[in-house]
Amino acid sequence: MTSVDAFLEAAGWADADQTPLAGDASSRRYIRLYQKGKRAILMVDPQDDTARFASMARHLNAIGLSAPDILAHDGGLMILEDFGDDQFATVIQSDPDQEVMLYRAAVDVLCWLEAADIPTGLNTPTPRDWADIIEPVFTDYLPVFSVQAGEVQQELIERLGDALDTHLPTEKVLVLRDFHAENMIWLPERDGVKRVGLLDFQDALIGPPIYDLVSMLQDARRDVSATCFDQTLAHYAEVSGRSMDTVLPAFHLLGLQRNLRILGVFARLIRTTGKTKYAQLIPRVWGHVQTSLQSPAAAALAPLIEKMFPNPTPEQLKKIKALCPTP
Repeated sequence: MTSVDAFLEAAGWADADQTPLAGDASSRRYIRLYQKGKRAILMVDPQDDTARFASMARHLNAIGLSAPDILAHDGGLMILEDFGDDQFATVIQSDPDQEVMLYRAAVDVLCWLEAADIPTGLNTPTPRDWADIIEPVFTDYLPVFSVQAGEVQQELIERLGDALDTHLPTEKVLVLRDFHAENMIWLPERDGVKRVGLLDFQDALIGPPIYDLVSMLQDARRDVSATCFDQTLAHYAEVSGRSMDTVLPAFHLLGLQRNLRILGVFARLIRTTGKTKYAQLIPRVWGHVQTSLQSPAAAALAPLIEKMFPNPTPEQLKKIKALCPTP
């Protein structure tokens, strides 16, 4: 990979002041660049996912949404338009009264995506594929508590796949996957759906409507108020033209799929990267699982999950934190 210094020199940012930014769950690093009154974001990706990011950013901008413009790109290095610091999560923390308005704006983005052209060349998982990818919960999460799923693992995957096949809408849309309050930037100077700046969409695929709605409302990192949750769901149903009888079963089944997988991913991150901060998010994720298990659509899944999965009490969380590699 081209050196960072050589890349910045070629891109005209060699003399920029640099401030590291908080990263995400991947190995990517982000650095804010300041030069002569201009700002930009340097992305350093050792795994070189930048081509996927660039391709998706261009698509999102082409269909009328706001993704960062690509200012320079070479292998695993990229300079991006800087959307600023007004993450939805930050704005809401400063002014909770903005929560409902921001989430309605995010729903408008999702409904815009549902009506827009879909890019080619992306994965299109089947309902069974969605069920299969909860695998980390069996390999990385349950073993921490000395739980071996055995044959129940396959039974749970099959039941989840069957339920998703029954209840998911048949339409296919562009699914951004990490559509939550830390990956959306408020850009009030723009108009309409462009007011929502989008980040972290390089893992996008083609899938069912409602998945990104789950990402937003069953957020692993922040609690969405009950008022916002209810009004956002109602706004989605109204704008998308779907009834709650269609939305809710799919919402809760995708919630189970997503949150079971997240439990495994968080446990894996703690074990492999030492990021123990993810342990404190596990009770919230487990709470989302518990909520979705109350849905009638999850009736065949509830007995299996309730039998296998321990409640992540503080004592149980100590077992997860103990996975952290010692220096």
